[in-house]
Amino acid sequence: MMPCLEIKSLTLRIEDKILIRDLNLAVNSNERWGLLGRNGAGKTSLLHTIIGIKKYNSGSIQIDGKEVSSLARSYAAARVGILFQEGIDILPGTVFETVMLGRHPHVQSILKDDPRDIEIARGALRDLNLDGLEERQIDTLSGGERQRVALAMLITQMPQLYLLDEPSNHLDVANQVQLLGHLQRRISQLSASLLMATHDINLAARFCDNIVLLMKNGEYLSGPNQDILTEKNLSRAYDCPVRSISAEGFTLHYPY
Repeated sequence: MMPCLEIKSLTLRIEDKILIRDLNLAVNSNERWGLLGRNGAGKTSLLHTIIGIKKYNSGSIQIDGKEVSSLARSYAAARVGILFQEGIDILPGTVFETVMLGRHPHVQSILKDDPRDIEIARGALRDLNLDGLEERQIDTLSGGERQRVALAMLITQMPQLYLLDEPSNHLDVANQVQLLGHLQRRISQLSASLLMATHDINLAARFCDNIVLLMKNGEYLSGPNQDILTEKNLSRAYDCPVRSISAEGFTLHYPY
């Protein structure tokens, strides 16, 4: 089966600094990948490169077997869902209007909202505990509420490839687990794919099956969680000692 996202021999650099060297990665349907590394390692730059915001120095990026640079905007908008670190702070309007923007790549008419699109949006609001806030202006919400609205808009879009940059920003512990768990189930239902950049090793371990761990000098490691998230690899990547302890079927990673 063709990967949803395939990266071949990709090299990224900023001026003279190589962020990622010769990256090869295939993200298939129903796979959830975590993207880990220190500040400045290239996590956000990689996501921006995948969607065409940043240029790359060499290599290839394909979505559904087609080079990203050749994709029609309408096709990419329907297939790829993006959550930036910046969230939705710059979007005016109500919560419901914002979440409905997720249906924009699929609408048949801009003159009238389709009842199915409305129901999809209302379902996402319910799932993320935002019902009752539909008429609130975005700029009156807390940071955590705005992040939940951004995730609701993404879920409403129903893409096949989810690209998330620090999705747990502004969320308390309960909301992190609840919302990422819901997103995990939704991705499974749609046989979609996920690439999630995060600073939280333990969230990545819990909600992702595979890891890309960005190291120094453009090096990286990739593969199943149990192979990548070792004390040796994490200590090397973060340049500090990291311990791993297992209990009740879950492994916790922490610096010391």
